[in-house]
Amino acid sequence: MNRCISPTPPAPRRRVLAALLLASLAGAASAQQVRDFPPNALRGRLVVTAPPQVTLDGKADQLSPGARIRSPQNMFVMSGSLVGQNLVVNYVREGSGLIHEVWLLTPAEAALKRPGAKDSSLFVGSDGKTITFGVDNKAP
Repeated sequence: MNRCISPTPPAPRRRVLAALLLASLAGAASAQQVRDFPPNALRGRLVVTAPPQVTLDGKADQLSPGARIRSPQNMFVMSGSLVGQNLVVNYVREGSGLIHEVWLLTPAEAALKRPGAKDSSLFVGSDGKTITFGVDNKAP
């Protein structure tokens, strides 16, 4: 009775390299994709002042309880980490009028036309510089 399991031969290096190449190409392709947003999503400039207080297109507004903010990588972001940043976003309001869902946009997504967007002023701040896209991940 043979209780030892014979070892399986190692995979050829070419197969492993091809698998790694395909995985890296798939990652690069997904990084360039534009997300699908709900048809009722609007475009705007968001600045988180003191969560849940925000300004949207220069007007005072508020995030709803349980508001969801997604980064350009589609990961959830806490509103406190965005304080003071001028961001180009797509957003959806809830039934009571509060902002409920927010997506921080990549430059490719921001280039697409969306209701609520002001083409020339959307990407240039009051100081003449371009507006930040996404989260900069820098500690204050």
